[in-house]
Amino acid sequence: MKTFLRYLLILSGACIFFISCKSKSKEQKETQRPNIVFIMSDDHAYQAISAYSDKLIQTPNIDRLATEGMLFTNASVTNSICAPSRAVILTGKHSHINGKIDNLSPFDTTNITFPQLLQKAGYQTAMFGKLHFGNNPKGFDEFKILPGQGDYYNPTFHTAQGDTTIVGYVTDIITDLTLNWLEERRDPDKPFLLMYLHKAPHRSWLPAERHYREFTKKTFPLPETLFDTYETRGEAARTAEMNILDHMVLNYDNKVFPEVIDELQIKDRKLFDPLEKMSPEQKAQWDSVYGPINADFRKLYPSMNDSTLMVWKYQRYLQDYLGTIAAVDENVGRLLNYLDQKELSKNTLVVYTSDQGFYLGEHGWFDKRFMYEESFKTPLLVKWPNVIDEGITEDEMVQNLDFAQTFLEVAGIIPPSDMQGESLLPLLKGEKEKWEREAVYYHYYEYPAEHAVKRHYGIATKDYKLIHFYYDVDEWELYDCKNDKQEMNNVYMDPNYTHVVQDMKQRLTEVRLKYKDSDSLSNQYIQIYKEKGWIEE
Repeated sequence: MKTFLRYLLILSGACIFFISCKSKSKEQKETQRPNIVFIMSDDHAYQAISAYSDKLIQTPNIDRLATEGMLFTNASVTNSICAPSRAVILTGKHSHINGKIDNLSPFDTTNITFPQLLQKAGYQTAMFGKLHFGNNPKGFDEFKILPGQGDYYNPTFHTAQGDTTIVGYVTDIITDLTLNWLEERRDPDKPFLLMYLHKAPHRSWLPAERHYREFTKKTFPLPETLFDTYETRGEAARTAEMNILDHMVLNYDNKVFPEVIDELQIKDRKLFDPLEKMSPEQKAQWDSVYGPINADFRKLYPSMNDSTLMVWKYQRYLQDYLGTIAAVDENVGRLLNYLDQKELSKNTLVVYTSDQGFYLGEHGWFDKRFMYEESFKTPLLVKWPNVIDEGITEDEMVQNLDFAQTFLEVAGIIPPSDMQGESLLPLLKGEKEKWEREAVYYHYYEYPAEHAVKRHYGIATKDYKLIHFYYDVDEWELYDCKNDKQEMNNVYMDPNYTHVVQDMKQRLTEVRLKYKDSDSLSNQYIQIYKEKGWIEE
């Protein structure tokens, strides 16, 4: 009996050791797969990140990602508008394939997204902030997302358990939710995907009190092209409705009080009140700063001409827009500091980007939508210790189309064959010789609609950009990106560029075939607009 018990004890110990080793081996395997933190802001122009340019603002926390990792200088989007950009990121497919061509059409939930695949492969997944479409994102263990555009002050969030309203400033709140999840509900035995998505700096720009008190005192340099007349471009540029002087709304955008507009007998559009979610206390603090600004405007306006009003509106725009970015930068710093303090940084891939670029007065514009540079190009900064060398600048042509496949490959998952991007992993690892793309494709659909930017598609290389505006006009534009960085001169009809036009058109034909886009498909989407009554027959 003693021998039997001794044998049983030895056997039990062996089993426990085996199970322990197996469990430890599994845990080690799990922790070897990197965590992924995807940080995206809304309408954050690359010109407003000091790693790209320090003319307007300092963003030391976002810049850390460039200092400690890689800064992409030729990152772009496939469709420069909020919800479609997010759909491209999630699905790894162009808008004409995933179906989310604009902000108006619903997202097809039968699309397979990369978070679903990561979740299925054992990643813990969470999303906090602005998604912009759908109230129940697939592939997430936990989410708290803003309805639609959301609010800057005292925002409401959709959750799996229902809606909840949280008092405070949205950028701070999204970060609080994110850090709380990391601290309280993250499973240390699993790798995680964390999507940390800011509303800021989306219109209408409402900074936090600590920042509007600071930024309303600042003056910013004027863009060289602020008073662009669009004479060397086509009808699309001339008829777009996003000029700061003509189309920026004094009350909604520049925070001129309605009673001041009425008193001065200014004819201006009336949009909804962006301050309606503020508490009386918050509104009182706001009025203490914006009241004097309104008093000054009341005195100045009678003597203003178009030029002085344009400059005044530009300065007011930049003060509020950049003020919202200051909070984003602070809060990115909070997250990065947490990852460092908890020793998570070493095995975490951190990406910072925006859903598209934005005009900060270039060509006299605000907003996005065009394939022109400030709208088409998006910030992209990536940090991944022990994989990405520090302080690297990368100029290869990459797109938001590439994120899904990158994250899947990083996690060791084979991406679905119908995804259309390219994994950025070779570039992140410094294996540039494995990167073959020389051109990227773009297609914008939302017309007629807000800002009246005509439908167009095009192709861009490092040297040239060819654009075709195709609905209610038939115009081509070619830009020499090396010699005309501000894209002021359409050289499509210039005989010196005949060979370039031929080459770029051939490339465009090939890339449209590669991505399965066509004129017939474009016509189908136009017909959908007609059937919904958005386009008159």
